[in-house]
Amino acid sequence: MKPFAKLFCILLLCAMLLLGAACRKTGDAPAAETPAPAEGAEYAIDDPLLKAQPVEDNARVFYEIFLGSFSDSNGDGVGDLRGLINRLDYLNDGDPDSGKSLGIEGIWLTPIFTSPSYHKYDVTDYREIDPQFGTQEDLDELIKLCHERNVKLILDMPINHTSRMCKWFGSFTKAHRNEDPTDPYYDFYCYYKKGTSAPAGRTFAALSGTDIYYECNFDGGMPELNFDNPAVREEILSIMRYYLERGIDGFRFDAAKYVYFGEHDRSVAYWLELLNTLREQFPEMYTIAEVWDGDGITAKYYPATNCFNFTTAQTSGVIAETAKQGDAGGYARYVESYLNSIADTNPDAMFVPFVANHDTDRAAGFLPTASGFMQMAANLYILGPGSPFLYYGEEIGMRGSRGGANTDANRRLAMIWGDDDTVKDPVGTTYDRSNQIQKGVKDQVSDPNSLYTYYKKLIMIRKANPEIARGEYHAVNVKENKVGGFTSTLNGKTVLVLHNPSMSGQTVDISQFGSFTTLCAVIGIESATLDGTTLTIGGQTSVVIR
Repeated sequence: MKPFAKLFCILLLCAMLLLGAACRKTGDAPAAETPAPAEGAEYAIDDPLLKAQPVEDNARVFYEIFLGSFSDSNGDGVGDLRGLINRLDYLNDGDPDSGKSLGIEGIWLTPIFTSPSYHKYDVTDYREIDPQFGTQEDLDELIKLCHERNVKLILDMPINHTSRMCKWFGSFTKAHRNEDPTDPYYDFYCYYKKGTSAPAGRTFAALSGTDIYYECNFDGGMPELNFDNPAVREEILSIMRYYLERGIDGFRFDAAKYVYFGEHDRSVAYWLELLNTLREQFPEMYTIAEVWDGDGITAKYYPATNCFNFTTAQTSGVIAETAKQGDAGGYARYVESYLNSIADTNPDAMFVPFVANHDTDRAAGFLPTASGFMQMAANLYILGPGSPFLYYGEEIGMRGSRGGANTDANRRLAMIWGDDDTVKDPVGTTYDRSNQIQKGVKDQVSDPNSLYTYYKKLIMIRKANPEIARGEYHAVNVKENKVGGFTSTLNGKTVLVLHNPSMSGQTVDISQFGSFTTLCAVIGIESATLDGTTLTIGGQTSVVIR
């Protein structure tokens, strides 16, 4: 065992023992301490209240990876599949009780297909891995390793549009230049002809050598597919089958509401048709859609697929607003209301919260860790129902924002490993490195007080209490200042989760919520104690009680 790894095991063990000491009924004798591991022995968590419960469903903690910025295996500065394979033990080492990995349970890879851009959201061939990222064999190996660790792997599918360099668009262009409506690609993309009215509210670009304008709402280099064409639908279906048959667990759908621009009912109908067809063969498939809109619009898509909750995200989202000394009770009531609204449209629907992703400024920029706001935000959405998504580097407090340069490359900066990884920031980055964190993964994994260690402990607490993610959720009414939370019941067992996002300690009589006697976890910047039915909970701190 390397010296820093051995030190980390000992420090983490001490941290967990402190946490486990609180996991007992009031009045009981202190739990027996777990012996320190012998020289060279691997660390394991022996406290049964902290042991992970088996995960068989999709209510998992997912981790978004912008692959080109994650880890570079061949020295070209671009993150790749082999780099991710080399770092897989950092995310999940296959032993949920080892205490040595972050403990994520699912991975979302941003697009990995051939593309002319650094971001790969303009695909040229969906069946080919971009050479910068590796090979199909690398993907197969990653799938195998993920499944050995019970980690689900989903791919980003930007199917609303392709690249202009896609062979489909080349054939579409040729068909129009030849004025040949019998060509199978003549109607593969959306367009209108000169002399006719352009559909309102959409963006079009002239196609040289023809009399048409093609639709391109995101960028002139991203022509939009025509989903009224059965051949387009069949091609997309075939591509998804191709990856599912190889072992991919599902997909994230980019720009899902734009399949039929401004026509949600038609877009939903398409997703229902596509996904119901796939589920006949792959009933366990996991899908999540980007419907960047208010809850009322997002709910329209839930009959077809789960959707990210954008109300929770960014600096003005309900998670950040609550974490910054807001009302945790109000947040819990919002979650309960949202769960009820999506359950009405799909009994298998899940809450999918996040605070930041590749299209937003990074959370550490608007949620300072020194104040505990970042930690409280993590508590709010990881110690909650459904399937929370972390953005790579969130767990170490990486920063990144558009700033005056107005480029998303600044939100997709190279992961800070702190070792000899050669991954570089993407093309177009202008972010001032003096604003970035100084301590990366290497320093944080050995620090019991680091944000990384905090996230790891938080995920362990969630795994040890499956009711949190999967139970019947009910917000609780708390009279005390800003304290709030919920009860969640699964298979006859109930947990109480309470958050105190204020900066001062509060006292709560928990008898008002039922019969709870065991303080199972305390996590935050302060402490908490349970004396009979009286809970004393410090500021910016959360608890789990059974």
